[in-house]
Amino acid sequence: MEPRGIVKAFPKRKKMRDDSERKVPPKVLKEEESGSIEEWLKPVTAYVLPAGIGQARAEIFHKQIVQKGGRVCNQLSSDVTHVIVAEDMDCDRAFRLLRLAKLPPGTQLVKAAWLSLCIREQKLLDTTGYSIFIPDRYLEEGDLPKGQQQLLGSETVQPQPEKEALEQKAEAQTAALLPQGPAISVQWQVEEQSLPTQEAFKIPGIGKRMAEKILEILESGHLRKLDHISESVAVLEVFSNIWGAGVKTAQMWYQQGFRTLDDIHTKAPLTSQQAIGLKHYEDFLERMPREEAKEIEQTVREAAWSLNPGLVCIACGSYRRGKATCGDVDVLVTHPDGQSHRGIFGKLLDSLRRSGFLTDDLVRQEDSGNQKKYLGVCQLPGPVRRHRRLDIIVVPHCEFACALLYFTGSAHFNRSMRALAKTKGMSLSEHALHTAVVRAPGGRKMGPGLVLPTPTERDVFTLLGLPYREPAERDW
Repeated sequence: MEPRGIVKAFPKRKKMRDDSERKVPPKVLKEEESGSIEEWLKPVTAYVLPAGIGQARAEIFHKQIVQKGGRVCNQLSSDVTHVIVAEDMDCDRAFRLLRLAKLPPGTQLVKAAWLSLCIREQKLLDTTGYSIFIPDRYLEEGDLPKGQQQLLGSETVQPQPEKEALEQKAEAQTAALLPQGPAISVQWQVEEQSLPTQEAFKIPGIGKRMAEKILEILESGHLRKLDHISESVAVLEVFSNIWGAGVKTAQMWYQQGFRTLDDIHTKAPLTSQQAIGLKHYEDFLERMPREEAKEIEQTVREAAWSLNPGLVCIACGSYRRGKATCGDVDVLVTHPDGQSHRGIFGKLLDSLRRSGFLTDDLVRQEDSGNQKKYLGVCQLPGPVRRHRRLDIIVVPHCEFACALLYFTGSAHFNRSMRALAKTKGMSLSEHALHTAVVRAPGGRKMGPGLVLPTPTERDVFTLLGLPYREPAERDW
């Protein structure tokens, strides 16, 4: 599945059958047909004014123009046919930045949005509606082109004295000063339209640099900055995969100068859990086949039955949801009589340790109400067996159905069930389903409500008004 929010590069459009379907002026057709499919910008010799556009976006334009058959000039000359400027640029400011008194004959001053649209459409488009109005004082005598009076939206706006002073200062430093437009609500789909920098800049919360990044992604399909990601990303990923080390710990290690697992092993002070996680780093990263998870479940079950044949042991998690591989194994233990589960927790762990099945203890005992949980490491007998993560949870039978539902997952499915319960004035946890729950306006529970009897998972679904879903149908 493709991640949400990823911006795609614009695909080439398929060639249509006839001119009526293309709906473009004959002039464009003639220009497009005059060269090969990759030379439709051949008539263009461009000079891109970076001010307001940004260096990154300007470099993208350079690359795209050359790839499509056009030429790029690094300085303004008589060969230039199109001067590409920022969308918010007016004529006076452009000429100040270009240090021109007159525009060379045959040269057009056009908004960058025109070039963006050409790149998107994969063809040379007319500049009508994108040309900047050039007053007579900037033109060579007798060189006023036909149709020059067509404006982009409105007449040129003369800058205020205060703003002009700021712009001149910025321009002296070769940095364009973008005007801060009013905050507006803009809805757009990045896969269907090209956003000019000015429009992106008006989106609440989007600054100049972010707007430039948006345009870069739209025009090239990716963000060049990601091509130079710091080594820290890969190192932090390695460190955070150590069991017992979270993101903050990984960042701390990186800031302390550690770069490899060997650095962590020899230099970093570790908790007992982190030391175990580092010792079994490779084993924990490799998912186990469900056949191995089944063997682990059976090993725990046989040890439990040796203590009390009536005990029920069920592996939950991704194994119960029918997945082909599992990251770890959660085994739920209970007794149908509601009593015999008591005292079994410690005895079961001792038995598994004596057999050598449990090799390391991560959390010896974690109490959650009437439930007891063990987090550790196990290893099946035999050659070339990996160490695997194992959790054993002993619960009273009255909580077994809700615990089974919870530890089976998936996490998203559980959140959805709890959210539904909340809308019905209930609350659902790994312990029980409550009704008549009193909540404050913000949603905080003021009282626990009443426990509803749930002998089986099906009862939980029924009480919530849902059709029963098999474990394999909960993997979403």
